[in-house]
Amino acid sequence: FYGNTAVLAKAYTYILTMGSDGLQRASELAVLNANYLKEKLKGRYYLPYDQVCKHEFVFSAEKMKEEHGVTATDVAKGLLEFGIHAPTIYFPLIVHESMMIEPTETESKESLDNFIEVMNQIADLAEKDPDKLHAMPLSTPIRRVDQVQAAKNPVLRWQP
Repeated sequence: FYGNTAVLAKAYTYILTMGSDGLQRASELAVLNANYLKEKLKGRYYLPYDQVCKHEFVFSAEKMKEEHGVTATDVAKGLLEFGIHAPTIYFPLIVHESMMIEPTETESKESLDNFIEVMNQIADLAEKDPDKLHAMPLSTPIRRVDQVQAAKNPVLRWQP
């Protein structure tokens, strides 16, 4: 009924630890990081809403899908291959083939630049070798899951 109280305790501790100035600085950095990524990548990825963002923005892989057969899932799996956590990719009623990019305030410029470089490599793969992108990830312990089979026969508990 009240949710997970540990989450509330962590949030409250974070607020107390950061203080007013720290929270403001963290917010400023989150906004700066998101706008930096958006501006650096909007030439390679379709940006359906080109405006100043707060802490996140949404690209669409819809044009990639039409031109090269590459979906948002393919981009997300490509990111996993490069060791980067995949973005949220499911808002089909708002933006088709969406990728919600949300860098945190703790990301360094080096990690943001690495993300930009990897996203550009993925865009290059989409244009030149989409089949390679369809096969990714290749180096993770679990490769692509059959999404249709997973939806039809979900495993909802651990099985030894």
